[in-house]
Amino acid sequence: MENDVIVQPEDPNSIDAKELMELLSDNLQSITGDSGKNSFEVTDVTVPRSIFVIARNQQGEPIGCGAIRPIDTNIAELKRMYAKSKSNGVGTAILTYLEEQSLNFGYSQIWLETRLVNQNAVSFYENKGYIRIDNYGKYLNREECICLGKFLS
Repeated sequence: MENDVIVQPEDPNSIDAKELMELLSDNLQSITGDSGKNSFEVTDVTVPRSIFVIARNQQGEPIGCGAIRPIDTNIAELKRMYAKSKSNGVGTAILTYLEEQSLNFGYSQIWLETRLVNQNAVSFYENKGYIRIDNYGKYLNREECICLGKFLS
């Protein structure tokens, strides 16, 4: 089914981007009690070596989104990952695209944060080769958070 998913860079201020991020925020709020909005600014993904993408189905309908932004020279941070459907390869298509872009931008690692209670997300990333790392940045000393990372090759 992944072949039916088209992932492309898009303006994070577009109507489709805003709608997808609002769905993500609602979803996170229901799972974790936090929308995640305080951990993301659109300007974070409009700087050099950052990108915001939207996944679309064959009919052109927006079905998911994701972004990377720089943490430092070698590390990109994965942000605002969302797939409307959890079963048809949308998340995998978005993640694969963002990992390829990260390599193109010269990053050697991707880090991310999610909530421990969000077991579907934790399992998804672990199945894609992400391993637990020490909490970083604003997630230091926050027991509800889990940080994961992956070396790109």
